[in-house]
Amino acid sequence: MGDFSTSFDEISELLQKGKAKEIVGAVEKALGEGAAAADILDKGLLTGMNIIGGKFKRGEVFVPEVLVAARAMNRASAALKPALTEAGVQSAGKAIICTVKGDLHDIGKNLVRMMIEGKGIEVLDLGVDCANEKIVETVQNSDAKVLCLSALLTTTMYMQKEAIDALKAAGLRDKVKIMVGGAPVTQSFADEIGADAYTADAATAAEVCRAFYN
Repeated sequence: MGDFSTSFDEISELLQKGKAKEIVGAVEKALGEGAAAADILDKGLLTGMNIIGGKFKRGEVFVPEVLVAARAMNRASAALKPALTEAGVQSAGKAIICTVKGDLHDIGKNLVRMMIEGKGIEVLDLGVDCANEKIVETVQNSDAKVLCLSALLTTTMYMQKEAIDALKAAGLRDKVKIMVGGAPVTQSFADEIGADAYTADAATAAEVCRAFYN
């Protein structure tokens, strides 16, 4: 095996700059030269997403930069998926994400989803204005370990509690770790409603989510 560190660095750089077209070419080139799919994912794509996540957390880049990086990540992942499947590389696990009932905000949710995917976790996105029945059904029928509930309004944050109560009523509360977030949500609110974790930003959310799979 050759040393592909330059290729991995290039893939990481392209990801950080959000160069979606070029990154697909770089991934295919690295595969063609014999780089392992798992290494391209880990040392190229995930490294790049972690750097962007860190910069976002420190306020060095903002939502638009993260969204273009995440778009590049999605394109590169799609190009890499057949090789990962062939190599038998499993995702770290599954998580469920949604914005709660009555709330139509999706930028925060999408950022968290992309950051979590950037940690190698498969995400089932139930969208916005998500009914508790749908949450219960998805937790029941999937092997997801984590459920992320987003609420951006003081009027909808209480739906996070109702979602948790619905899971308790269905006897499924212990099947998943529940993470909550969104502008009005606080640690004390998360404690009050019985959530397992609260995070204030997307990068931290992804780190906490990933830790549940260790």
